[in-house]
Amino acid sequence: MKKSVRVGNASGYWGDDLAALMQQLSGGPIDYVTLDFLAEITMSILQKQRARDSRLGYAADFVDQIREALPLLKTTGIRVISNAGGINPAGCAEKIAAIARESVGALSIAVVSGDDLMGRLDDLRSRGISLQNMETGEDFSLIHSRVESANAYLGAAPVVQALREGAQLVVTGRVTDTGITAAVPLYEFDWSLSDWDRIASAVVAGHIIECGTQASGGNLTDWREVPGFENLGYPIAEFFPDGSFQITKHENAGGLVNVKTVTEQLVYEMGDPRRYITPDAIADFTSIVLKDLGDNRVRISGVRGSPPTDNLKVSISYQNGFKAHGTLLVSRPEAADKARALAEMFWKRLGLAFEETSVELVGHNAAHRHLVPAADPPEILLRLGVRDSDRDKVEEFSKKFTSLILSGPSGVAIVGSRPRTQEVVAYWPCLIPVQEVSAEVSILEGAKKFVVSSIIPEQAPTPDRELQAPGEPTTSVSGKDKKKRRRVVLKEICYARSGDKGDMANIGVVARTPAIYEWMVEELTAQKVKEFFGEICGGRVERFEVPNLWALNFLLHESLGGGGTVSLRIDPQGKTLASALLLMQVDVPEGLFEES
Repeated sequence: MKKSVRVGNASGYWGDDLAALMQQLSGGPIDYVTLDFLAEITMSILQKQRARDSRLGYAADFVDQIREALPLLKTTGIRVISNAGGINPAGCAEKIAAIARESVGALSIAVVSGDDLMGRLDDLRSRGISLQNMETGEDFSLIHSRVESANAYLGAAPVVQALREGAQLVVTGRVTDTGITAAVPLYEFDWSLSDWDRIASAVVAGHIIECGTQASGGNLTDWREVPGFENLGYPIAEFFPDGSFQITKHENAGGLVNVKTVTEQLVYEMGDPRRYITPDAIADFTSIVLKDLGDNRVRISGVRGSPPTDNLKVSISYQNGFKAHGTLLVSRPEAADKARALAEMFWKRLGLAFEETSVELVGHNAAHRHLVPAADPPEILLRLGVRDSDRDKVEEFSKKFTSLILSGPSGVAIVGSRPRTQEVVAYWPCLIPVQEVSAEVSILEGAKKFVVSSIIPEQAPTPDRELQAPGEPTTSVSGKDKKKRRRVVLKEICYARSGDKGDMANIGVVARTPAIYEWMVEELTAQKVKEFFGEICGGRVERFEVPNLWALNFLLHESLGGGGTVSLRIDPQGKTLASALLLMQVDVPEGLFEES
């Protein structure tokens, strides 16, 4: 058995740096590279591609990356795992196999499939599986006739089988972001599929590195501390047989790995920290123990896990009308007033009612609405959008939009061309019993095929153990210090990161000291966060405490305009909401502020 195994990430999303794979392969010692391409939005895009051409439906960029890397893969034997196969993993793998045969010879490639449920939806419903929306409770009949794809989230088990068969390249469909990484230590250390603590630890590692450089300095609140943005290193997880692991990066690459960068990624899209649910295990993020080892290395241990649920999550995409956006440049003086006047004038001229419209003054208050102080910026991008089930109405919006530049206030110019009408493919999450899905593993060159059950052996959950907190024990600010208070913005005492799940934004806020965390628990309530965001958040706000990370996690329901491909907002995934929250003004005890 190896003493350790190093797994590097080289893609956090479809559109990430195409040079990252070669950087990981050639930058230093590494055993595996994983590339995550899939998100709910990505699956919708891939579905539209396959509808136009049945040979497509995968991330073509991945094929180009592998084409460049083939000579190095052949000489080093480094193994690559990716869910870039999207909704056509076989097509992706066959394309790569053909390229390999012409350049370096045969490459052992495995395909993981079985996640595609498109042809089984009627049968599932006939047997009493409702497929109702797990977030809204809506009945599946609302979208039944408009469904375009349906994919279950598979776990690590079929990837483990592919590695056992000797595959150097594993191309999967909708395997979870964490599963493509967790499979490696499961295979290398021959862990049991019911060793919940070790599996949960591998899931945590997958969560940390799945978004690429977000774990090694990218998107960091304190971004000025990060060296070498021009050559930002991608993260590496080094696993050990006992289930612990370390996060690092290649020595000569830019970026930063410390407790702060790792913690920000841990709270990213976390949900309930005690129940981070995957098909492989449920990880308890409140059990994580972090230790900064210096030299861009952080050790993670103590992770607790429990058996997965009896269900698998399914991502369904469906046709949900059409949308279009148009953008004008509006210049000073009185840019904001002119932009508002243009918008009002345009809607009156158009004279149509849409299911949804948007008016955003980019450079003024587009992302954060009322949170932005009054100002007269020198220029604004006026961004108007519409969404409707009637394509003709959306087309009429596009035709009329360009007429604004010569028939309104002065200093206006069109940005780009006439607005393009886009089909909206929306996201519908639901659950099905785990027994309904079996993954398939196919070895291309050997023409082998295996069916791998998605059912995990049952075992009692690991008993709770005493929670350990990283660093110094939490200390309270003295009563005397509490009498003196200072007004600061939250960023001075906290750092944060935000993301999305459908129409729900996730904001993780991390205290800079243990005492600040105690203050946060008492003062930074869900109600205050709800009031702060105002009209941005249309639903309730949930708060979760993560004492071992000195963090609070907030879930803002109905806060992204429908989310993903449906939203007309300029920030449909809530990426900027953490930055907005960090500008909240708070009154803190003098001693607390000084300690931070």
